[in-house]
Amino acid sequence: MWQNLITPICSLIDKLIPDEAAREAAKLKLLQSEGKQVLDEMQAQLSPILAEAKSADPWTSRARPSFMYVMYILLLASIPMGVLFSFDPETAIRITEGFKEWLGSIPEPIIDLFGMGYLGYTGARSFEKWRGVGKK
Repeated sequence: MWQNLITPICSLIDKLIPDEAAREAAKLKLLQSEGKQVLDEMQAQLSPILAEAKSADPWTSRARPSFMYVMYILLLASIPMGVLFSFDPETAIRITEGFKEWLGSIPEPIIDLFGMGYLGYTGARSFEKWRGVGKK
Protein backbone atom coordinates (compact mmCIF):
# COMPACT_ATOMS: atom_id res chain seq x y z
CA MET A 1 0.00 0.00 0.00
CA TRP A 2 2.73 2.42 0.99
CA GLN A 3 4.62 1.79 -2.25
CA ASN A 4 1.57 2.79 -4.31
CA LEU A 5 1.62 6.25 -2.75
CA ILE A 6 5.27 7.11 -3.37
CA THR A 7 4.98 8.05 -7.06
CA PRO A 8 1.95 10.36 -6.66
CA ILE A 9 3.49 12.01 -3.60
CA CYS A 10 6.76 12.58 -5.47
CA SER A 11 4.80 14.16 -8.35
CA LEU A 12 3.01 16.38 -5.86
CA ILE A 13 6.34 17.40 -4.30
CA ASP A 14 7.64 18.29 -7.79
CA LYS A 15 4.68 20.62 -8.29
CA LEU A 16 4.60 22.20 -4.82
CA ILE A 17 8.30 22.81 -4.07
CA PRO A 18 10.02 25.10 -6.62
CA ASP A 19 13.55 24.86 -5.14
CA GLU A 20 15.29 21.80 -6.58
CA ALA A 21 17.46 21.15 -3.49
CA ALA A 22 14.46 21.38 -1.15
CA ARG A 23 12.46 19.15 -3.52
CA GLU A 24 15.17 16.46 -3.52
CA ALA A 25 15.50 16.71 0.28
CA ALA A 26 11.74 16.21 0.65
CA LYS A 27 11.85 13.16 -1.66
CA LEU A 28 14.77 11.73 0.28
CA LYS A 29 12.92 12.18 3.57
CA LEU A 30 9.86 10.50 2.03
CA LEU A 31 11.90 7.51 0.88
CA GLN A 32 13.62 7.24 4.27
CA SER A 33 10.25 7.20 6.02
CA GLU A 34 9.07 4.50 3.60
CA GLY A 35 12.14 2.40 4.42
CA LYS A 36 11.54 2.85 8.14
CA GLN A 37 7.89 1.87 7.74
CA VAL A 38 8.83 -1.30 5.84
CA LEU A 39 11.48 -2.16 8.44
CA ASP A 40 9.02 -1.60 11.30
CA GLU A 41 6.46 -3.86 9.61
CA MET A 42 9.08 -6.57 9.09
CA GLN A 43 10.23 -6.34 12.71
CA ALA A 44 6.64 -6.64 13.92
CA GLN A 45 6.12 -9.74 11.78
CA LEU A 46 9.39 -11.34 12.91
CA SER A 47 9.18 -10.47 16.62
CA PRO A 48 7.40 -13.72 17.65
CA ILE A 49 9.97 -15.77 15.76
CA LEU A 50 12.84 -13.80 17.29
CA ALA A 51 11.40 -14.29 20.78
CA GLU A 52 11.21 -18.02 20.13
CA ALA A 53 14.80 -18.08 18.86
CA LYS A 54 16.02 -16.40 22.06
CA SER A 55 14.08 -18.78 24.29
CA ALA A 56 15.98 -20.49 27.08
CA ASP A 57 13.77 -23.57 26.64
CA PRO A 58 16.03 -26.33 25.25
CA TRP A 59 13.20 -27.78 23.13
CA THR A 60 12.70 -24.45 21.41
CA SER A 61 16.31 -23.35 21.04
CA ARG A 62 17.50 -26.76 19.76
CA ALA A 63 14.76 -27.25 17.14
CA ARG A 64 16.77 -26.23 14.09
CA PRO A 65 19.93 -28.21 14.96
CA SER A 66 17.79 -31.23 15.87
CA PHE A 67 16.10 -31.10 12.48
CA MET A 68 19.49 -30.96 10.80
CA TYR A 69 20.66 -34.01 12.81
CA VAL A 70 17.62 -35.93 11.56
CA MET A 71 18.46 -34.95 8.00
CA TYR A 72 22.08 -36.05 8.48
CA ILE A 73 20.92 -39.42 9.82
CA LEU A 74 18.64 -39.91 6.82
CA LEU A 75 21.46 -39.04 4.43
CA LEU A 76 23.91 -41.33 6.22
CA ALA A 77 21.32 -44.13 6.19
CA SER A 78 21.51 -44.08 2.40
CA ILE A 79 25.01 -45.59 2.58
CA PRO A 80 23.96 -48.93 4.16
CA MET A 81 20.84 -48.92 1.96
CA GLY A 82 23.10 -48.77 -1.09
CA VAL A 83 25.12 -51.70 0.24
CA LEU A 84 21.92 -53.63 1.05
CA PHE A 85 20.65 -52.95 -2.46
CA SER A 86 23.75 -54.55 -3.96
CA PHE A 87 23.17 -57.75 -1.93
CA ASP A 88 19.36 -57.88 -1.70
CA PRO A 89 17.64 -55.39 -4.04
CA GLU A 90 14.13 -56.64 -3.20
CA THR A 91 14.53 -55.92 0.53
CA ALA A 92 16.07 -52.51 -0.12
CA ILE A 93 13.17 -51.64 -2.45
CA ARG A 94 10.59 -52.76 0.14
CA ILE A 95 12.29 -50.69 2.86
CA THR A 96 12.41 -47.66 0.57
CA GLU A 97 8.75 -48.04 -0.42
CA GLY A 98 7.73 -48.49 3.22
CA PHE A 99 9.59 -45.34 4.20
CA LYS A 100 7.98 -43.46 1.30
CA GLU A 101 4.51 -44.64 2.38
CA TRP A 102 5.24 -43.68 5.98
CA LEU A 103 6.25 -40.15 4.94
CA GLY A 104 3.25 -39.99 2.58
CA SER A 105 0.90 -40.63 5.51
CA ILE A 106 1.80 -37.27 7.08
CA PRO A 107 -1.04 -34.82 6.26
CA GLU A 108 -0.10 -32.11 3.75
CA PRO A 109 -1.16 -29.19 6.02
CA ILE A 110 1.28 -30.37 8.70
CA ILE A 111 4.13 -30.48 6.19
CA ASP A 112 3.17 -27.00 4.92
CA LEU A 113 3.03 -25.64 8.47
CA PHE A 114 6.43 -27.10 9.27
CA GLY A 115 7.91 -25.64 6.09
CA MET A 116 6.50 -22.18 6.79
CA GLY A 117 7.73 -22.26 10.37
CA TYR A 118 11.17 -23.47 9.39
CA LEU A 119 11.54 -20.88 6.63
CA GLY A 120 10.21 -18.16 8.93
CA TYR A 121 12.72 -19.10 11.61
CA THR A 122 15.54 -19.15 9.07
CA GLY A 123 14.45 -15.74 7.78
CA ALA A 124 14.33 -14.37 11.31
CA ARG A 125 17.84 -15.64 12.05
CA SER A 126 19.12 -14.07 8.81
CA PHE A 127 17.41 -10.80 9.68
CA GLU A 128 18.93 -10.95 13.19
CA LYS A 129 22.41 -11.45 11.77
CA TRP A 130 21.91 -8.68 9.21
CA ARG A 131 20.81 -6.25 11.94
CA GLY A 132 23.53 -7.45 14.34
CA VAL A 133 20.96 -8.40 16.98
CA GLY A 134 21.87 -12.09 17.26
CA LYS A 135 25.54 -11.59 18.16
CA LYS A 136 26.57 -12.93 21.56
